[in-house]
Amino acid sequence: MEITVWEWFEQRSFHYRQFGGLASSRWPGRRPTTTLILPARNVAATIGPILDTAARLNERSGLLEQVIVVDADSSDGTADIARAHGAEVYSENELLPAYGPAQGKGDAMWRSLSVARGDIVLFADADTRDFGEHFVYGTLGPLLTVPGVQFSKAAYRRPYTTEGQSVADGGGRVTELMAKPLLNYFYPGLTGFVQPLAGEFAAYRELLGNIPFITGYGVEIGILIDVLAEAGLPAMAQVDLGSRQNRHQPLGDLTRMSSTVLRALASRVHMPEQEMPGPGVPGLWPLPRRDIYLHAVASQDGLRFDEHLNELTERPPLVQVLAAGRERDTVA
Repeated sequence: MEITVWEWFEQRSFHYRQFGGLASSRWPGRRPTTTLILPARNVAATIGPILDTAARLNERSGLLEQVIVVDADSSDGTADIARAHGAEVYSENELLPAYGPAQGKGDAMWRSLSVARGDIVLFADADTRDFGEHFVYGTLGPLLTVPGVQFSKAAYRRPYTTEGQSVADGGGRVTELMAKPLLNYFYPGLTGFVQPLAGEFAAYRELLGNIPFITGYGVEIGILIDVLAEAGLPAMAQVDLGSRQNRHQPLGDLTRMSSTVLRALASRVHMPEQEMPGPGVPGLWPLPRRDIYLHAVASQDGLRFDEHLNELTERPPLVQVLAAGRERDTVA
């Protein structure tokens, strides 16, 4: 089934209120089970309220079969708080330990699939201060009620608050200045997504198990592109959740995050490598390795030239990893 991005936007864009019935009572008959996964790093201030909100919803609706917190060995007691609020808690470094220490959020998400039991997996950020029940039932809505939908992404407004002043839609700077222009140029079919980098999305576990995961901040845009290739645009949807407020990052961090998004998308675009001149060509400097991000800064102490390691690592589809493990066990 072919569909234009304008048709997709009209047919596959929803509002969370359309799925309010999912929150009010338990679903009659059998339905797909759902695992909620919250990747967490030093979010002691927000993880408890988020888990309480999910628990209140679940008491009425039974939407969630399993709630998992994958903790980045936080130093602020995040894991203990999550356990006290009833979540299954795993250290990201203890899941699939054969792959070494976890390398960022995307790696934690990939590893968490190995302990998820639900037919559907719902990911949500753990640093959201205004997390509401509709974040759960709204994001799940298209998968549970719209035939053919396999992937659902959150859409919302991102206010930016600084020094007590709130700027409507002033947040999401990496999304607006990097992700959306790149998608317009390379993947125009995905331009209808309001928040392509949103941490809140749901998909069938089987679908997620069949795609690779980029380990760091580029995981969301990588998943979006890979789901498009695996399932097609008609199988994707987005849901308006209203507005969302979470931690804002310093400009320097946003710069490196933008670079990660760029490299993640570039890893999906098959472009011929440019032939670089040899080191002996006069007047030309060799370019740095692509995993080194160079950043020139004008500071109060003068001009500075920073170098940041910006590795791009990718984990294979989890179904391949699990199949290889079963094969080794059979041979042994």
